[in-house]
Amino acid sequence: MTTRFRLASGLALLLVFAAALNAQAPASRLVHDTVHSAALEGNKYGDSPNRPVLVYLPPSYASNPTKRYPVVYLLHGFTANEMSWARGSAGFDIGRSTDSLVAAGAVREMIIVMPNALNRVRGSFYVNSSSAGGWDDFISAELVSYIDAKYRTLSAPRSRGIAGHSMGGFGTFYLAMRHAGDVYSAAYALSACCTYFRMSTDPVAAAGWGLIEDLTSLDDAKRLPFGASADLALAAAFTPNPNRPPLFVDFPLERRDGQWQQMDAVMARWMEHFPLLMVPRSADRLKRLAGLAFDVGTRDELVPPSQLAVMDTALTRAGVPHTFETYDGTHTSRIGERIITKVLPFFSRTLAFGSSPTSGRHNQ
Repeated sequence: MTTRFRLASGLALLLVFAAALNAQAPASRLVHDTVHSAALEGNKYGDSPNRPVLVYLPPSYASNPTKRYPVVYLLHGFTANEMSWARGSAGFDIGRSTDSLVAAGAVREMIIVMPNALNRVRGSFYVNSSSAGGWDDFISAELVSYIDAKYRTLSAPRSRGIAGHSMGGFGTFYLAMRHAGDVYSAAYALSACCTYFRMSTDPVAAAGWGLIEDLTSLDDAKRLPFGASADLALAAAFTPNPNRPPLFVDFPLERRDGQWQQMDAVMARWMEHFPLLMVPRSADRLKRLAGLAFDVGTRDELVPPSQLAVMDTALTRAGVPHTFETYDGTHTSRIGERIITKVLPFFSRTLAFGSSPTSGRHNQ
């Protein structure tokens, strides 16, 4: 598809969206729910296992009590929470935007589930961790089961998708690689971070690890700058050590005789979680997806576009069908627009909207 055609298509959809803002349509609902997670009980950071979840129910949900809907699980980024989708940058509102697209006939109705994965180290990365808790299990097992039991979903994997931005984009790749075909059938990662990077022992590059290493309590981690805070959260996800207080992590870099050295055994555990390096062992599972797409802004200040271009190459070499796009934007400048013009239409095309057997009670 040519860039000119993509731009024209995106502009046309935005115009349709704008025109639909004033259209009269049945009201959707944004439900504030709470889900208890056994997988998060007893985590070392004292984070509550009772997780807030924001659920978008489409306009016909109340008026058509026999209708069931596909579900998209939408994962937020580092330091954010589920409400970032309802009051995001530039006034983006998932409910209002989705309603307008539905009213304009640009997307089909679906349920959108937005869990809170903000923890004491500012982000879970959606990974099972012996220190931070079982975030993969919470999202892909407990939350899915809860939503299918409580709401009128199409409960087959073919009607279930996953998407996310930044840390949520990482989570999209990671969870799709572990659960494609069994839980999810489509995935869209926006500006996915941490697909792969090398650890530098240069004193300037490693300075953040010095700040982390000097912490004497977990509460002091609140004062870390963004980069060091992200490194600590990644360590909590990738290399937890519940027997190493106060941070309960193993460091990939440590100072020895005044010099930074890479801890090879620890770094090997980090590398097990990088989506780029997971491609060879996950390719057959990813091929079970009905759709896989990801994108990044060409001016992204946090995620190098070249990093995702390498991901694109690796997936192509592995024979995994997918779509990769770049666009003129920073890490966050056009995420709301991408949700409107790309993500929701992608799931409207890709998920199954037919009938599906469901178990459990449906109270809402």
